[in-house]
Amino acid sequence: MKKLSVIALVGIGLLAASCTKEKSADTAATATEQKVAESKGEVLAVDVAASVVNWKAFHKGGMAPRWGTLNVKSGDLSVEGDQLTAGNFVIDMNSIKVDPASVTEKDKKPGDLEAHLKNPDFFDTAKNPTSDFKITSVTDLKEAPKDAVAGANKTVSGNLTLSGKTMNVTFPAKVDVAEGSASVQAKFTVNRADWGIKFGTSEADPAEWMISKDIEIAVDVKAKK
Repeated sequence: MKKLSVIALVGIGLLAASCTKEKSADTAATATEQKVAESKGEVLAVDVAASVVNWKAFHKGGMAPRWGTLNVKSGDLSVEGDQLTAGNFVIDMNSIKVDPASVTEKDKKPGDLEAHLKNPDFFDTAKNPTSDFKITSVTDLKEAPKDAVAGANKTVSGNLTLSGKTMNVTFPAKVDVAEGSASVQAKFTVNRADWGIKFGTSEADPAEWMISKDIEIAVDVKAKK
């Protein structure tokens, strides 16, 4: 029964997109943890009510995708002039939700899948109740990849911590800075095994091997005075 639930589940991923292919966002460049960018200019508090992280995950070949949301718990964005200089946000991993629309099997329940994502097979939220992202650099984007978020104008790098492990990721983003407000929107794909989240990735077991390592993450973070 456990393996059947694993087959139906899949790790985590972000952003609801096409169900006919395995991913719809470019893979983020991944590296070791980097020095966090120095905060310069005005510091704006993240509006947690208006911010969200969407996730999407798959079985190999794009089969039986699951998607849902995570709440942003806290954070801030630093702006100087019309430029984003630094920032960070904290994700409440216990807030993970599976969209019921992604659970089409009659014998599966969103609540059961949420509980599995919270246990030690995946995020072990009792031990790691939060994840976080800390910006390490923001540069101008010359040409956006075709699968980048609409309006992408910057390349953002940052330290992403999942399940207690930190890796640096780089991806295209849409960054908007206005008087008293700022926002960051992005979508990208990561390999969850890079963070040690390896449940369901063993090629020795056909049932586990069916689960993709890809996670799609869609970030929409807004900050204001």
